[in-house]
Amino acid sequence: MTIKKKYIAIAGIGLMITAGVMVTAGVAANIAVDTQPGAQYKNLKVLPKNISSKDLSKIMVDDFGDGLGVSCNFCHAKENNSDRLDYASDAKPEKEMARSMMRMTLKLNKKFFHMPHPLIGSASMTITCVTCHNGLPHPGNE
Repeated sequence: MTIKKKYIAIAGIGLMITAGVMVTAGVAANIAVDTQPGAQYKNLKVLPKNISSKDLSKIMVDDFGDGLGVSCNFCHAKENNSDRLDYASDAKPEKEMARSMMRMTLKLNKKFFHMPHPLIGSASMTITCVTCHNGLPHPGNE
């Protein structure tokens, strides 16, 4: 019985190591794809043009989604004759307002909190969307 337990334990450890290697390889492959120049997004005016999909998703979900309590269609217009969103479109005025707000938070963090190069989505930012919005799309109006 103890021999079988040893084999089971060794097999289990082997599977965990194999799974860990596969996950690490998958993450490395995603990072390589996300940081390639060809993976750039269209019509970014405040965020870095070479932002990774991981960083962009974090900003859109954590900062905008959670900070304002909104979903993607709050700022992004639908494609013509489709239910899909056209992320590059500037058709909705909320998108330009979001850009203005990002510029404002960058300036506030730089001027008053002495951050030489503040970045939207950075954990070191003192002023963020949630500072004023607290999960509301229009702070002070609700």
